Amino acid sequence: MKYHKLRAGEDTGTYLMEAPVTEADILRMAQQLAMSRLSKGRALTEPKQVFSHLQTLLQYHEHEVFALLLLDTKHRIIGFQELFRGTLDGASVYPREVVKIALEHNAAAVILVHNHPSGDPEPSQADRTLTTTLKNALNMIGTQTLDHIVVGHEGCVSLAERGYL
Repeated sequence: MKYHKLRAGEDTGTYLMEAPVTEADILRMAQQLAMSRLSKGRALTEPKQVFSHLQTLLQYHEHEVFALLLLDTKHRIIGFQELFRGTLDGASVYPREVVKIALEHNAAAVILVHNHPSGDPEPSQADRTLTTTLKNALNMIGTQTLDHIVVGHEGCVSLAERGYL
């Protein structure tokens, strides 16, 4: 993690502050750390950790953001990409664009991700319909949809855990 007020401590995973930091600095550092945890080549082994990183990245957006976590055949991360930004209560998601990104990155699998700026991560009927539409489109090109995670201040909800996949 590169940050001017922060340097690595002696123990792994510890950091030392070189100057006072603001809440905005702390949030920015947490987001940088979360992005590094979702970086290329990392294996997704612990869903709860993935939820935590996604929540750190998306929970404070004031508008809806739809993103893709792109994975290889061993479910290691190829990349994390924000695709669409919307309004307070919705984002237009185009299946054609999602399929195009999956093909460009040669993704064997994806995890769909979006936030609810309201803070409530409960999936809507529109979220469930979108999940089915995208899953079907991605199936056509041989890309598996592992999950659709909805992020809010109150936590994350996995549509796979709810049985919608």
